[in-house]
Amino acid sequence: MSEDRPQVALFVTCLVDVMRPRIGFAAIRALEAAGCDVVVPPDQTCCGQPALNSGDRKTAEKMARTTIAMLEPYEAVIVPSGSCAGTIIAHYPEILADDPAWHARARALASKTSEILSYLDRVRGWRPEATALHASAAYHDSCSGLRELGIKAEPRRLLGAVEGLELKPLAGAETCCGFGGTFCVKYPAISNAITEEKAVQIEASGADLLLAGDLGCLMNMAGKLNRRRSKVRAFHAIELVAGMGDGPAIGEPE
Repeated sequence: MSEDRPQVALFVTCLVDVMRPRIGFAAIRALEAAGCDVVVPPDQTCCGQPALNSGDRKTAEKMARTTIAMLEPYEAVIVPSGSCAGTIIAHYPEILADDPAWHARARALASKTSEILSYLDRVRGWRPEATALHASAAYHDSCSGLRELGIKAEPRRLLGAVEGLELKPLAGAETCCGFGGTFCVKYPAISNAITEEKAVQIEASGADLLLAGDLGCLMNMAGKLNRRRSKVRAFHAIELVAGMGDGPAIGEPE
């Protein structure tokens, strides 16, 4: 495969596969528009993040090895989730540090894995063309994408190229939404209080849309907004970047 048109593997993630497949299709559309040949490895499964979050290191290590072996043949691995990408990039080498052979393989995979918005912006230098949506949007920075991967400006640059889309400032944009993987299951009352505060800030922004790069965060916030009967609709940022922001929002019937 030429450098001008690399072959990339799309690691879809469990949530996207089960709850919001259109994010996966949007990812493919954007990557192909950016000049990539996209492969979706058929044997992919969970990256192991829930096990890792729950302290089940043994299971997390097993899933890491399975994922590494599956993905290492590809030139690049692209993930439409800051948290799953962060698991592969930051945590696989960490949890396999005591196994020299697997640690080296984990580091090699980490070096060619990217979150999708970061990859499109940093690596491909791509901007959406002939993509328009006349609406206003507030962007939430997920904890993993922001703190583990340093993703901040990249989604905003891509979204800034969508004609007619106005990005509104969001108070507390860098503050956790309350999801936190298994945190919301272990500590539901705390999670609910955090999400309630986040919903108030989102509504106060005056935005029509809520955008982010992690489906878990978006499902959590969209659920709270729906229960508050808010008019704010939630989308993964890649949906808008790929020109698919006119469909049903997260939490709406597809």
